[in-house]
Amino acid sequence: MLKNISPLISPSLLKILAEMGHGDEIVFSDAHFPGHTFNPTVLRADGLGADALLGAVIPLFELDAYATPVIMMAPVPGDSLDPAVEAKYRKALNYDGDIEQMERYAFYERAKKAYAVVITGETAKYGNIILKKGVTPLS
Repeated sequence: MLKNISPLISPSLLKILAEMGHGDEIVFSDAHFPGHTFNPTVLRADGLGADALLGAVIPLFELDAYATPVIMMAPVPGDSLDPAVEAKYRKALNYDGDIEQMERYAFYERAKKAYAVVITGETAKYGNIILKKGVTPLS
């Protein structure tokens, strides 16, 4: 067991986060996301809400300062988003910056290029989010 690392972060996820470089992206998806269809590197976090996992990851993960570092899936035409989903993700990330809304199929294409996909137990509709890794500042 490591100190100061949330028990929500599996050893596999910790390895992925450490391997990622500046500009790499990771998808934290809802439970319905077809991750294995779009990316060869898929981790499971069943039973965990995406917000809980985001809150555990963000102390270890610097968001990109040179591009919009948070991307969410936009609703399909005729559907709507629950603003509480974005609000709980913002709170978990302690993030008040811009969030890019991406059309569903464009989001899938972006997921293909992501470093990894983490399928969470999130059941909220459109509960998918991409984080772009930044540069960790020197202390």
